[in-house]
Amino acid sequence: MEGLVVEVGAGGDASRAQELAARLGVPVALAGTAAAASGLCLLVSEKGLSLEGGGMSLAADLSRMVPRLRAGNLNRELVVRAARIRGVAGPLTAVDATAGMGEDSLLLAAAGFSVTLFERDPVICALLGDALARAAADPALAEAVSRMELRGEDSVPALPALGFSPDVVLLDPMFPERRKSAAVKKKLQLIQRLERPCDDEHGLMDAARAAGPRRIVVKRPAKGPWLAGEKPSYTVAGKAIRYDCYAL
Repeated sequence: MEGLVVEVGAGGDASRAQELAARLGVPVALAGTAAAASGLCLLVSEKGLSLEGGGMSLAADLSRMVPRLRAGNLNRELVVRAARIRGVAGPLTAVDATAGMGEDSLLLAAAGFSVTLFERDPVICALLGDALARAAADPALAEAVSRMELRGEDSVPALPALGFSPDVVLLDPMFPERRKSAAVKKKLQLIQRLERPCDDEHGLMDAARAAGPRRIVVKRPAKGPWLAGEKPSYTVAGKAIRYDCYAL
């Protein structure tokens, strides 16, 4: 991870910063120096973990999702509508194969799914792991988070070897489309410095099928092409995004 450093910010835990740097194989910078560097900085502060670079900051913060988890709102969420399978006895299971910041996984967990999250990029995984740890201490999020398990692995080789057949596999491969929101653009700029858009769509779909799910749900921009050129069984669509559903 060339150019990445870990820095201890205000109120940050120095031992945690050292452990994180060792795990990622990157140096620890002197306090107050990394943010001005040309590379990326993982900042450990009293607020949690954030990725800093180029005047931009990115942190996984699940607390802002709380209003969306209320029953009346949750039932209207597109990903929940796309993933729900009626007539199946017992709790449903889902695998989020491209977890990112974990927001869709949290929505599914709040809807009662047990969710296994895969994130292959170790920096994004660290940000998400930090967010999950903080969310577990929040009474408004703790129950949902208890149904979420994060794995820092590439889902393509992991999905065929899961050891169980999930009800749903969720795919949200990065897609380099144009967006109007400046905030979203900044977020994508930082993430894309770590992880590039999906370059093997067929491999991702094949891995999802190999897990043996009842349904594959693919998140796409509203006007984006089908993943791997495969026509879905049906689509749950909003103004900006849609979820293509493949019944198996």
